[in-house]
Amino acid sequence: MSADAPDVAAPGRHVWEFARTGGVDQVLIRRGEDIAHIGQLDRKLWVALACPVQGLEFDSRTLALIDTNNDGRIRPPELIAACEWACGELRDAQRLITGGDTLSPDDIADHSTLQAEARRILRIVGKDEAAALTLEDVTGRSELLASLRFNGDGVITPATAEDDSVRTVIERIIQTQGGVADRSGAMGIQRAQAEAFFQQAHALADWQARAVSDDATMPLGEATLAAAAALDAVEAKVDDFFARCSVAAFDPQAVPALNPAAAAYDALAGSAIDTHSPALAALPLAPVAPGRTLPMAGRVNPAWAGALTQLRERAVAPLLGEALEAIDEGQWALLRERLAPCRRWLASRPPTRLGSAADTPPDKLETWLAAEAAVLALLTQDEAEEAHNQRLVDLERLLRFKRDLYRLLRNFVSFEDFYARRGAIFQAGRLYLDGRSCDLVVRVADAKKHAMLAGLAKTCLAYCECTRGKDKQTIVAAFTAGDTDFLFVGRNGVFYDREGKDWDATITQLIDNPTSVAQAFVAPYKKFIRLVEEQVAKRAAASEATAQASLSSVATTVATADKAVPPVTAGQPAALPKLPGRIDVGTVAALGVAMGSISAVLVAMFTKFVDLGPWIPIALVGVVVAISGPSMLIAWIKLRQRSLGPILDASGWAINGRMKVSVRLGGSLSRMAKLPPGAKRVLQDPYADRSSGWLVGLGVLVVAGALTVWAWRTGWLERHLPQAVQPPATVPSGAAPAAVQTPGG
Repeated sequence: MSADAPDVAAPGRHVWEFARTGGVDQVLIRRGEDIAHIGQLDRKLWVALACPVQGLEFDSRTLALIDTNNDGRIRPPELIAACEWACGELRDAQRLITGGDTLSPDDIADHSTLQAEARRILRIVGKDEAAALTLEDVTGRSELLASLRFNGDGVITPATAEDDSVRTVIERIIQTQGGVADRSGAMGIQRAQAEAFFQQAHALADWQARAVSDDATMPLGEATLAAAAALDAVEAKVDDFFARCSVAAFDPQAVPALNPAAAAYDALAGSAIDTHSPALAALPLAPVAPGRTLPMAGRVNPAWAGALTQLRERAVAPLLGEALEAIDEGQWALLRERLAPCRRWLASRPPTRLGSAADTPPDKLETWLAAEAAVLALLTQDEAEEAHNQRLVDLERLLRFKRDLYRLLRNFVSFEDFYARRGAIFQAGRLYLDGRSCDLVVRVADAKKHAMLAGLAKTCLAYCECTRGKDKQTIVAAFTAGDTDFLFVGRNGVFYDREGKDWDATITQLIDNPTSVAQAFVAPYKKFIRLVEEQVAKRAAASEATAQASLSSVATTVATADKAVPPVTAGQPAALPKLPGRIDVGTVAALGVAMGSISAVLVAMFTKFVDLGPWIPIALVGVVVAISGPSMLIAWIKLRQRSLGPILDASGWAINGRMKVSVRLGGSLSRMAKLPPGAKRVLQDPYADRSSGWLVGLGVLVVAGALTVWAWRTGWLERHLPQAVQPPATVPSGAAPAAVQTPGG
């Protein structure tokens, strides 16, 4: 099948169902038919295109069975092949949806060889053939196979053989050809080692047969081998001796030079003499003289006395005569000629790993070759069990796929488990830190390398080093709700993995990003307060340093007050102590002018603000928007871009689309501390700061004053307060009273 499925479904093709989740269309796998036709789903619609085998909260054995190329990664072709194989082996693909690690023979397709193997395993474990086969039954059978005499791994051990001679041959094969570990762990041999051993044994047997058929090769029978070995041991030294004697016969003046000089003996005499020392062995076999014969004993070099004795006993005496006590150059040539055929035969020995000629006598080779048929038969019998073993592995694969395959599809083809908050396979556990819990936690191999890509997720990420005893691991946790004011490197928390084990967690690296628009709203004010606090702290520190310096100067002056005052010269006034400086009047005036200007500006601003009248609330909103608006806009943009993809891509996944983490989803991934329902609270805090009361009161007064000014400027007070009763008007004297107009007139 091609890497890209057709974009348009052809008639008769499988009809899929999708749901919009995380900003992308994700396929819904609800039926066994969906799994059977997973290969028809367009790869562009898969959420993930690859994931690592390690670091997931998933059965590693199942992943290893899916990873057929053993590259440590799961890819769509491997997952598709696993789905198609499992659906083909089952009678009904819906069994993959139901899950579970049990399987009855009737659940397996009739055409599958696994049906008969399942019944065979049920008989072995003592169950009825119609019973359900469990994963434990299969894995337990695998462990049992390792201890059987024939376990189907193609390896036999010495314990496999029941005959002592065959057992000895297997041990010899291991020694000479190397061994292979059996499924039980014991060392044994495979067919390759056995065939190589017997091939070499046959070659040696044929080589030895050639010597037996030729009498000239073995003039002394089997003793010829020892004679040839004795000749080889001294051949070079004997040739050297007779060559020196020939030179001495050519020119007698060379005799002193051909024999060892006195200095050579002086060097030997300087220390304890060892008859096996190289210096002594380098001297001639015997004193050199013209026409000299080589004595077999007596006046010979002590380093070679033993070798010459063996030469006489094994070669000279049997071939040249018992009476010879010394040999001349002609007899030496004759001896070499008699042993030449044997030496040529020895040189033609085929190369083997079975040992020397002395280690492989004909009777031993005959014993080895006699066991050849038995050893090969044992191998054949063990190899015959391999078919059952392969079917047993396939049964284990089918049981694991039935249990795990559907869950893997919900975490690879789609991220249904993650968005349904059922715990995705990449979620390592839960981190408790800073009054909240974080569920989006991923294991990390290299935090620095991971952060380079994960920063594109636009998410607040905290990398933590987790320790539990001697065990260590690194995780990254996404903080998707609450504020980040108190998240900093070095902060400690507790991490609970998926098995419930607790780990000490410490923040080692932080990638800060907004978690909500509300947090961005107050962020500028918090930053302003922090800047003010920092500046105040700096000024206070500077003032404290100045005060400390002044105190130090005063203390020094007081401590040295008793010292003599330097004499005053004639005509020079006495030096008066310097008084502390005073504030100049001009400075005070300048400060007053500055304060007055500032007050005038503030009053003008307040007057303009009050003059806005009914537009005061709008002005307040405008000021707030001007301060918090940019921060909120940036936070809104980042929250829309917040994605799960870069976090998983940095962990070795290949995410196919943008997996958005919305504000609502983020709120469920990072949960803040809340009081349980029905809990009662005592609001009076005995340790609350008392100074906070007047600040609250001041704030209430400011708000009340602002509302009062607004009500006065807008005329709200005139419209809503009752009008005062006006007194009757006084009529001036002499004036006629105004006519009272009656209703009639």
